[in-house]
Amino acid sequence: MNDFFERVRKAFERNESCLCVGLDPVIERIPDSIRNSEEPLFDFLAPIIDTTAELVCAYKPNIAFYEAEGSRGVEQLRRIIKHIRSLDDDIPIILDAKRGDIGNTARAYARAVFDDMCVDATTVNPYMGGDTLEPFLDRNERGIFILCLTSNPGYTDFENLIAEESPVFVNIARKASGWNAKGNIGLVVGATHPDDAEKVRDAAPELPFLMPGIGAQGGDPARIMKIGFTASGFPPIVNSSRSILYANDGENYAEASRQAALKTRDNLNRFI
Repeated sequence: MNDFFERVRKAFERNESCLCVGLDPVIERIPDSIRNSEEPLFDFLAPIIDTTAELVCAYKPNIAFYEAEGSRGVEQLRRIIKHIRSLDDDIPIILDAKRGDIGNTARAYARAVFDDMCVDATTVNPYMGGDTLEPFLDRNERGIFILCLTSNPGYTDFENLIAEESPVFVNIARKASGWNAKGNIGLVVGATHPDDAEKVRDAAPELPFLMPGIGAQGGDPARIMKIGFTASGFPPIVNSSRSILYANDGENYAEASRQAALKTRDNLNRFI
């Protein structure tokens, strides 16, 4: 097991948690008292991180929400990553960036994610083929989550098409298993499609799952916890963003986020 997945496993055991909190701040939903501060994204998220750190196995900021605020937003993302490190350096950080391109471009993306942002794992897009993922897979100490079965309704447009007698998402899972020479690959598998997620698990029994789609998107904890563990018992990383970040828009929003995270964690644990 590589360094990243070992850290996830230890966080799972330490905090008794499969929960990953998605740090996806929408500026319009930040409380009025914070929205006009110099660093509203950081000022909003830092208290939530402070109150939930003992309840998670990872955090997952999506880079789009920071890039949308320009260089000011990206600098706040850097500060958020440093804040998590200062609070508990053992909490893994997954940067949801969904990168994927050829040659030098892919190498530049990998450098930006791992050497500049200094995160522990990232999401990548396999659409252009295995060679586009090599600069990421070469980072054997990092975690690489390949988009496989996404949680959005439009997954049927391409991911569900039949190729070689199987849905594309099953072919991705099989390919990913073959690429996993360094033991650093996981799959993004949406919690909103449990029947299809079972097919992914059958195709890749030992690849860890990053599972978005519970909470606001309505994924069933009972189903995903049954599917999510690998054959050897590695836990799923179950992401929830909106239902935790926006549990309350008042002054006590961070405590409300903690309570939402606690409820989500404990609900997931019911089905282990």
